[in-house]
Amino acid sequence: MIIENSEFQKLKTKHAKELLFFLLDNVKDEFSILCNLDGIEFDPELPSHIKSAFKDVILFVLANYTLSTAKIEGENLVFEAGFGEENFGSIVTIPIENIIQIMQQETPLFINIAATLPKPKKPKNPFELNPKNKKFMT
Repeated sequence: MIIENSEFQKLKTKHAKELLFFLLDNVKDEFSILCNLDGIEFDPELPSHIKSAFKDVILFVLANYTLSTAKIEGENLVFEAGFGEENFGSIVTIPIENIIQIMQQETPLFINIAATLPKPKKPKNPFELNPKNKKFMT
């Protein structure tokens, strides 16, 4: 299927990034993004009672302070948001390739079904990527 093609996935990520730049630079109205949770980072890490409530996908509404802090850094969308009843503050880093949908009000502006595909796990040690290095591993 086309959604499994790496070039197609790169194209959709590029389109999402360009749309996010446009929204952040030209449109100051709130918008929402639906994302695959896998790979999203929170700094500081969210308390377990908040994070345990998340499903495989998560909807973020970028409005007010959250929208004012939003920016593109490399291949990531980064913003500050508050979570839970205590409004626990955290900086959210979302790989753009994880964005499934971008909406304004209830109108979809962008859809990337390829973002729902499981991502291959990357080893913590890049040395492990080369099969010839296995003899050096313990």
